[in-house]
Amino acid sequence: MNSFFITGTDTDVGKTYITAGLAVSFRKMGINVGVMKPFAAGTAQKKGFKSEDVEILSRAAQVTDPEELINPQFFPIHASPYTAWKNLKIKPKISTILSSFKKLSKLHDTLLVEGVGGIMTPILKNYYVTHLIKDMKIPTLIVTRTRVGTINHTMMTIKICEKYKIPIKGIIINNFDEGYDVSILKRDLENLTGVKVLGSIPFIDNMSDDSLNRVFQKNLDLKQLLK
Repeated sequence: MNSFFITGTDTDVGKTYITAGLAVSFRKMGINVGVMKPFAAGTAQKKGFKSEDVEILSRAAQVTDPEELINPQFFPIHASPYTAWKNLKIKPKISTILSSFKKLSKLHDTLLVEGVGGIMTPILKNYYVTHLIKDMKIPTLIVTRTRVGTINHTMMTIKICEKYKIPIKGIIINNFDEGYDVSILKRDLENLTGVKVLGSIPFIDNMSDDSLNRVFQKNLDLKQLLK
C-alpha cells in the first residue's frame, strides 16, 4: 500500500487543498484512496463534519468512512494539539489515532494523511508530528510555498526529516502567493536539498473534481510519486 503523510513547512501552506487534489487525482486513476486528518482544530461546523478541512478531504476522496476514523480528534480552538490540551484539558489520544490509521489502511489501497501545522508541531510535551509520522511508518510529502523565506523553512523541514529518519517522497510547491519564480525555486530547492520537486500547483478557483484532476495531472509528477 502507498500511504503518504502530507506535512507543510508551516501552517496555512495549503496542505488540505493539496491533499484533496491528490485524493481526486488518485480516485480518477482508479485507486481506492482514503483520507485522514488525525487532529483538526478550529471552529466546529454546525452541520456535517466538525472540521471543514475534514469535509473537504472526505468529499474529494468520496469516502463513506466514519468521522471518528477520518478525524479521531477535534479541538474547538485554533491551536496545536499540545496547546489545546493545556487550554481545554483534552489530552491528545495517540493510541486512538494509530488505531484509526490501521483500520483505514485496511479499507483503502492508498491513504493520504494530512498533518497539523508544520513537522515540529507539538502534540504532547515530547511528542511532535515527527513522532506521529514515525509511528505510522509512512513517507512524507512536503508542501511549501513561493513566499520569500520558504527556502529556509523547507530546508529546516527536510533536516528534521533526516534527523528522525523519515523518508521524503518529494516537495510540492503551492504557488498561491507572491514571491519566488517557481522555476528558480525548484532549481534551488533541488540543488540545496537533493529532494525532488514533484511539481507546482497554481492558485485554483474551481474546486470541482474535473478542475482539480486536470490541474494536478498537468502540474504534478504523479507517476513518480506512486513508484
